[in-house]
Amino acid sequence: MAKVLVLGAGMMGTAMTVPLTDNEHDVHLVGTHLDGHIIEEIHESRTHPKLRSAVPVSVKPYPIAGLEEALRGVDLIFLGVNSLGVEWVAEALGPLLTGDVPIVALTKGLVGDGQKLTLLPHVLRNALPSSYREEVRLAAVGGPSIAGELAARRPTGIVITGSDQTLLDEVASVMRTSYYHIWTSTDVIGVEVSVALKNVYALAVGMVQGWMERDGIDEEGDVMHNMAAAIFAQALCEIAYLVDYMGGEVENVYGLPGAGDLYVTCMGGRNMRMGRLLGSGMRYEEAKARHMADDTIEGAELALAIGDTIEAMIERGDLEGASLPLLRTVIDIVCHDAPVVFPWDRFFTSETSLHPPKRS
Repeated sequence: MAKVLVLGAGMMGTAMTVPLTDNEHDVHLVGTHLDGHIIEEIHESRTHPKLRSAVPVSVKPYPIAGLEEALRGVDLIFLGVNSLGVEWVAEALGPLLTGDVPIVALTKGLVGDGQKLTLLPHVLRNALPSSYREEVRLAAVGGPSIAGELAARRPTGIVITGSDQTLLDEVASVMRTSYYHIWTSTDVIGVEVSVALKNVYALAVGMVQGWMERDGIDEEGDVMHNMAAAIFAQALCEIAYLVDYMGGEVENVYGLPGAGDLYVTCMGGRNMRMGRLLGSGMRYEEAKARHMADDTIEGAELALAIGDTIEAMIERGDLEGASLPLLRTVIDIVCHDAPVVFPWDRFFTSETSLHPPKRS
């Protein structure tokens, strides 16, 4: 039995406590500074405000003020914050950590600095204290996993990635159950780029739903699955291009981290809800302010985080703009309040998009 800390009491962080406690681990759930009401609700009713399933009775909930106490003697840390909280996590954990406690990130995302794109696990490592920055053992969870389904013990398959295969095997053994199926991959770039970019492309698929609702279903009952499928396929081609550019293996684009995670994200959630609003004709700033002001929309946050960098890299010739027409469109919609207009004549036209690259 391991002593495990989950930092972040959002839906996915809390859902992760279910397989961990089913494996009889000692689990401490610590809310961030934004999770106080969630921790209070768990204390009072043993339920999470947004999850359908109860929080296991053996889980010990802590407010952020109890982080130091909750960390004592832990063998493994899971980070369940959103992409905006990674540097905050490093600042909160930094003074309390020792380098021998592995960290598993549930957070997906990329960051752009105008010159290059950086994976969130690397952002996390760089933000940790220099005294053990290089020795800390990091892994990350990728692949299709809806928090409510995991909390309800529905069959789920994911990939854990990291550079240390021994650590991946150890983490998988801590997490794996009869319903939680886990594979490992040392292709950190392929997994992380895929699971990050799926959020921004899910916005585009959601726009199709909004477009259909705006125009109405025709009298024969036909919808727009053809259009959504084409957007989905273009998304995979563009993810493959960026994975290859950054040095990852494109095989993961067509497995659980890429196609699998994009599919499940397109089944619902905040990215799809925002996409529907945009497809209905609303501009991003208005849709965010009027309908989703208190929600973190990972796809939109990613577009804002990397948009300027993507355009700068294209302008310098580092990236081939013709291979990223859909990404550039979504960036324009989110970052510049552009209307939803898909550049169909630029889809599936470049050699890279038609024949996703294979690394030697």
